[in-house]
Amino acid sequence: MSRAADMPTALRSSRDAILAGATAVACLLLGPPRPTTGCPFCGVVGESLAARRDAAAAVAVGEAEGPATAAEAGLRTQPFRMHQVLRGDLRAGAVVTARVDRPVQGTAILFGKKPLEGGDPAPADHSLRWSAVAADEPLLGHVVAAPAVGEPAARRLGWFIPRLEHPEPAIAADAFMECGLAPFEAVRSAAAAFDAAKLRAWVGEPAIDQRRRGFYGLALGLVAAAEPAEAEACTAAVRAAIESPADDFRAGVDGLMAGILVAEGERGLEYLEGRGFLSPKARPLDQRHLLSALRFAWESLGDSIPRDRTAAATARLLASPVTAADAAVDLARYRHWEAVDEVARLWETLGPGDPAVRRSVAGYLAACPLPAAARHLDRIRSAEPALLDQALRAAALPR
Repeated sequence: MSRAADMPTALRSSRDAILAGATAVACLLLGPPRPTTGCPFCGVVGESLAARRDAAAAVAVGEAEGPATAAEAGLRTQPFRMHQVLRGDLRAGAVVTARVDRPVQGTAILFGKKPLEGGDPAPADHSLRWSAVAADEPLLGHVVAAPAVGEPAARRLGWFIPRLEHPEPAIAADAFMECGLAPFEAVRSAAAAFDAAKLRAWVGEPAIDQRRRGFYGLALGLVAAAEPAEAEACTAAVRAAIESPADDFRAGVDGLMAGILVAEGERGLEYLEGRGFLSPKARPLDQRHLLSALRFAWESLGDSIPRDRTAAATARLLASPVTAADAAVDLARYRHWEAVDEVARLWETLGPGDPAVRRSVAGYLAACPLPAAARHLDRIRSAEPALLDQALRAAALPR
């Protein structure tokens, strides 16, 4: 009689549930990575002004007609009188109520969107949902002149990149959003549009927004890789920014690390290793930054850094309590099964006090096709069946 037939019904059901969970885990962990954005470290979200403009059924310039008032769900609305209609069959002088992020005093640009799909492409103003952004003359010109979202991404970035750190804060923020949301390959293709001297100044400027500083470090790496004459100066600027004194709250270091990897490939990875970032004694935040940079390298730099080299560096971060769980998930995505024993060991070393570690260990072992993974699962199941079942079920849920 088979071993499965000897099992009590309850145990067989539990085993089947675990195996089903393991299948789901494998599908989740081994799915294709999402395309990398221009700044995967910056947390850029939302719509750029050009995207809002091109998605609108009507666009107009208006003047605040009254104060902003509270609306439902914590939103604010404010009345505006339209002075100039840029798109749509609307009447200048009409008053519309628009959602605003903050009260507007004076001029604004108004975007009217259809509330439902399938309506008239240019309906009357009263049937649109309006939003407004405070805008002076430079910002109005920026919104009007910005290239359409349907144009090739690299060509569009050639227009926005010179507007990074524009004196008009809203223009600078919009240019950064365009760069951050664009595909990374488009940013790479547009590397010639960056001003290397300005980038070097920005990464060393303490007053620069830290998230933007990380993107500028990444951009310096792109310039260094594309323009040999600029490589030494650009790389030196990024290294100086990485090595500058830091506290536990600085952001953007992952972008700086990625810039070194873009500029120098494997030699850049050796530099980061030499700085001690892979050591368990490294600052926890720096270890998280390095894990993000390695993830970026695996997804986007396989032509200059062998993926097995990136995976091996990721495996060294299993030794750190702050990165162990995420590193195990990344290693499963990379199909780096050489770390199976190190990952399994986490169950006893870090897993007792950390459900996230148990979840990642269970998911990795469930996805791993090696016999060693099955042996580790059997060992854990014999000692802690309920915890393993719980971890597998948790691993099968979207992260």
